Amino acid sequence: MAAAPLRVLACGDVEGRLEAIFGRVRAIQAKSGRFDMLLCVGNFFGSTSEAEWAEYRTGAKKAPIPTYVLGANNQDTLSYFPDVSGCELAENITYLGRRGVYSGCSGLQIAYLSGTEAQEQPAPAHSFSAKDVAELKTSLLSTPNFRGVDILLTSPWPRDVGTFANSAGEIDTKKCGSKLVSDLAASLKPRYHFAALEKAYYERLPYRNHMVLQETPQHVTRFIALADVGNTSKKKYLYAFSIVPMSSMDPTELVKQPQDVTENPYRKLRKEAPKSKAPLCAEEEPACQFFFDLNKHQGKKRSSDGKERGDSQPKQAKKPPQPTGPCWFCLASPEVEKHLVVSIGTHCYLALAKGGLSPDHILILPIGHYQSVVDLSSEVLEEVTKYKAALKEFFRSKGKRYVLFERNYRSQHLQLQVVPVPLDLCTSEDIKEAFIAQAQEQQIELLEIPEHSDLAQVAQPGTPYFYVELDTGEKLFHRIRGRFPLQFGREVLASEALLAQPQRADWRQC
Repeated sequence: MAAAPLRVLACGDVEGRLEAIFGRVRAIQAKSGRFDMLLCVGNFFGSTSEAEWAEYRTGAKKAPIPTYVLGANNQDTLSYFPDVSGCELAENITYLGRRGVYSGCSGLQIAYLSGTEAQEQPAPAHSFSAKDVAELKTSLLSTPNFRGVDILLTSPWPRDVGTFANSAGEIDTKKCGSKLVSDLAASLKPRYHFAALEKAYYERLPYRNHMVLQETPQHVTRFIALADVGNTSKKKYLYAFSIVPMSSMDPTELVKQPQDVTENPYRKLRKEAPKSKAPLCAEEEPACQFFFDLNKHQGKKRSSDGKERGDSQPKQAKKPPQPTGPCWFCLASPEVEKHLVVSIGTHCYLALAKGGLSPDHILILPIGHYQSVVDLSSEVLEEVTKYKAALKEFFRSKGKRYVLFERNYRSQHLQLQVVPVPLDLCTSEDIKEAFIAQAQEQQIELLEIPEHSDLAQVAQPGTPYFYVELDTGEKLFHRIRGRFPLQFGREVLASEALLAQPQRADWRQC
């Protein structure tokens, strides 16, 4: 049985006109039925966004459908995006992140790149560089049997997109847009590519992703640029379409060529690509943000490390991967709020949690850039274990037991959250039951794993997961395969069954 198509809306520059776009979406749904998601490219926020945005940020108003947005394109709106790796900005409104791939439970694969092409080095926080594009390409192209992505979201147009095609009107596609975006589109072969920023609507004729009679037929790409919301020229800013994920399609249906298909506008780039393509070595392999999907080729790294550690000759410790942008938790980063740091070791440090559940809510963090526990080198992991033991002893001396949890999902830098709970308030069994009960309510499969097992035995590097560890040694684990509530760990601990402070479940409200 064929998979049901997803109904998707794509939108150009919103520029803070939230009531206008969401009002339009409500009207469309009232007339045509419900859509599954809204994808926004270009400038989501504008210089006068704050008044309207405050109502959505505080929950007074809610987006009518799940809405996914790209990041800032200028310095003025950077403050609206607190986490470069992506985060929930408000209920039903999610910032995808600097770059990466979003994969929904339906199998739909959406690649995204936030910002504009950098004109200087180092690249500003609102811009992307050639390195960003290369790392995103490498992460996808190394996937076995990669055929392309369903959707590509960028804010700038790709340079030369109008070659071999219908006119783009007043927009000169030989001068407009980004060559890096053209390179990305040529490599990722999206079925749909959306962009904005030029305040113009342009639906290009579909183009081929193969050379006729020389390569195996592939699917076509449709590029659509969208205008700004509420523009006075009545240019189209909202595009509705249905799509069956590539992974669910019959291959013969997927590669059917429409009558108006054109040559690939980036043909020159495709010919030059093999000359410039160079594989990254294991130590240079980038940590790219993925939602829901396991980056399969990373799974080999750990076993390789294990063999090295077993050699008779000691190896030099491998440097952690570098962050793809500003990181709020790398100790050397200017973004770190150093007044919260309480202890610094050789490989790790302790910091008070911002918006903690209690005054002694502590974070264990690696000094270098690691995404999760399963990515840690043996030296860093050993120091993490020592810090955990020290905190357990400290909290016990204060009449408390600790609960540790980690959410390796929509996070760029490992954060082990250590929350103390008074001994006379509840038992470890109460805490475990509270996590399991709330997980069942939200249809989250939270499994108990053996006390002395290594987390790396159940999760490979790159695997999204949620993990809980009690001071008794009991461990709970959930492999994230779809949506996951970002504040789940805090919500359980703040509930009436435990700390009875539900108002502190979201750190931003503390």
